[in-house]
Amino acid sequence: MATKFTASLSVEIPVPEQPIPIQHYLRQPQRLVKALVDPSRIGQLSEEVFRLKMRPLNFMTLSVQPTVDMRVWSEPNGTIQLRSVGSEIVGVEYINQRFALNLEGYLFPERVSTGTQLKGKANLEVEVDLPLPLSLTPRPILEATGNGLLKSVLLTIKQRLLHQLLADYLNWVVLQTQNPEIAEDNRELPLFNIE
Repeated sequence: MATKFTASLSVEIPVPEQPIPIQHYLRQPQRLVKALVDPSRIGQLSEEVFRLKMRPLNFMTLSVQPTVDMRVWSEPNGTIQLRSVGSEIVGVEYINQRFALNLEGYLFPERVSTGTQLKGKANLEVEVDLPLPLSLTPRPILEATGNGLLKSVLLTIKQRLLHQLLADYLNWVVLQTQNPEIAEDNRELPLFNIE
């Protein structure tokens, strides 16, 4: 029988005032992805779709390594949207065939009395049919453990948002204002074959 785990996390991040508003930075989803995830764990499948190889996760007696294909795009108003479009569990075929991951989120800049802040929310849901003997574990224990694991994944993303994203934005502003011709980070992420 399938078990569903869920977690949600909201974020509000004050943005230091800069000569170039953060809306301009947010129009480059590739920069955002590189700021949020270790670049060695990312591959680009298309202009808006990225493959993220997550770190191995330990769930009770199981160790799994999810790979998630994420569509990340920018709205004209500077809002970044993200949505999972595919997922896979590497190394445990039984679970991979009985596993579904859904991640949706957004991040947008908002003017407030003190300046600008980024507001966002992410919702993560996993549905999985667990093998024996895990499936015999009492449901409240399974759900508490699984929900806690998903919450820790979202907290890791939040920490990277708080530190890496703002650091990359400030660096981008410096590059833009010092030498606009070379400021754009056009280095492509490695392309993956989708087969």
